[in-house]
Amino acid sequence: MASTGSRPIDTPCALLWSTLALMTLLVPVSHGAADDTRLRYSRASPSWLQAVGTLRVPGLKLRDGYPRHHTEHCSATLVGGDADSANTIVTAWHCLEFYRDLSHRIVFTLLPATDQAIAIEALLLADGGGMPADWAVLRLRQAVPASQVRALRPHPGQPDPDRPIIMAGYSRDAGIGASGTALSYDPDCRITGAGDRVSRDSNCRAHKGASGGAVIQLSPGGEPLLSGVVSEGDGAGISRFVPVSVFRRNLPGRVTAAPHGD
Repeated sequence: MASTGSRPIDTPCALLWSTLALMTLLVPVSHGAADDTRLRYSRASPSWLQAVGTLRVPGLKLRDGYPRHHTEHCSATLVGGDADSANTIVTAWHCLEFYRDLSHRIVFTLLPATDQAIAIEALLLADGGGMPADWAVLRLRQAVPASQVRALRPHPGQPDPDRPIIMAGYSRDAGIGASGTALSYDPDCRITGAGDRVSRDSNCRAHKGASGGAVIQLSPGGEPLLSGVVSEGDGAGISRFVPVSVFRRNLPGRVTAAPHGD
């Protein structure tokens, strides 16, 4: 979420204060939050959630007029069509805002904290260029075989506001998110309306670290479709996301394969 990462340096004051009013994700949530609707990924969870991984982005931030090393920890999702492997991931633009030195690697990791962890270097292909279009598409140096982790197919249209969505990412709260070491997801939340710019509002629960994570909607036939990228929120009842429809044309051709019949 945007408060999980950074804001543009030249953000106008009015927009900055408006954004700060929305985003309170920097405030940690207690382990026993009774109203937390999220689940922690387990063997009982849908296996397709394994397509959501962590993203480590080295960057430089200006502090007191000097550049300082800064590492952004976000989430990202492996996307693909019906191919036997996938090499494309999507995340939030603000996760890469301070990425400057191309000699330092962006690393995407699937199944972190397990003995099956897959860590691959990622290269930026395209992005929205700012918070008004908070998305980014990256290519992996090596493709991930579907036999290891199956990629999610992008939603072929717009997510249906009358159907539930699932929001997943590596939230860094000390509770269900286990400080970013566990994949957490809100299994049954709703789109509540349009946000500002091109985003959509939801009542999903997510926290710092979930930026770039997945918003998923099941098709009428039960197929999980990547419907958006987590952008920003307040850590409680508001989480915004950018629909895949905003950046679908920036995805490689085979990723946007024809939809299955339902």
